[in-house]
Amino acid sequence: MQAPGYPIVSVRNLSKHYPLRSWWGGKASVFRAVEDVSFDIRPGETLGLVGESGSGKSTIGRAVTMLNPPTAGTVAFEGVDLATLSAPAMRRTRARIQTVFQDPYAALNPRMSVGNYVAEAFKLHRPGMRGLERREAVAGLFERVGLEPRFAGRFPHQFSGGQRQRICIARAIALRPSFIVADEPIAALDVSIQAQVVNLLQHLQDELGLSYLFISHDLRMVRHLCHRVAVLWRGRIVELAPSDLLYENPRHPYTRRLLGAVPVPNPAAERARLAAANASPAAPIAEGGDLVEVAPGHFVAEPTGGAAA
Repeated sequence: MQAPGYPIVSVRNLSKHYPLRSWWGGKASVFRAVEDVSFDIRPGETLGLVGESGSGKSTIGRAVTMLNPPTAGTVAFEGVDLATLSAPAMRRTRARIQTVFQDPYAALNPRMSVGNYVAEAFKLHRPGMRGLERREAVAGLFERVGLEPRFAGRFPHQFSGGQRQRICIARAIALRPSFIVADEPIAALDVSIQAQVVNLLQHLQDELGLSYLFISHDLRMVRHLCHRVAVLWRGRIVELAPSDLLYENPRHPYTRRLLGAVPVPNPAAERARLAAANASPAAPIAEGGDLVEVAPGHFVAEPTGGAAA
């Protein structure tokens, strides 16, 4: 699964488990949210992470950034295992690893002007910056994400959802990171605004050389934005391939089922698709095992039991 070129992020055998409470004296158990996940992201690349709700996508995003450290496995950033870093070293590294969350309003402080919110990054990581320098830097960031610098004195409730997400993106790029986890950054936005935000992310990637882990339910946007796609099912990656190859030739039964659920923008074709789906009940999917390379750069999980669709 090694991406061409030196990976900026290398995840190996990442697992995240949560202990479950024991009731009435019973034996405590463990919920395995993510199990044995591995992937690389190279400089300037966008890796898409897709799967149904509850499959572990956001858990992986939080584990990769060490917001919620993994139970097992390693996350290496620029060749350094993040788990081995001291608190001061991790603080410095966080300037180069940022996150854009799904709900921009929840990410913003409602009692802080958006200009001060963006400037907090400089106060924390560049305490030597003067106030005028910070204000100029914030104005430049607002212009870069398509907002008027004069909006810096306003508060989050005075902005639309798309504008709030642009503010969150401005905060994310303030310290010139090299890697951003975009955790469903367009899910809470109107359809007409989603494309604008995705185009902004692409523009910033070209301009700043960013690498993304792009988590999303929107399979069409994933194909448009991502270079490679990893399909997650029950906390495991079951298929990983270049975007066009995965969409044109999905090999795993779950991937085929996931892509088959995408609505078709043609009423007649959509009715035919739904009729065919109803006529053929979905067979159970086998548990996934180790990933095997079935074509150059195309990895599929070997079934370990059960039936294949």
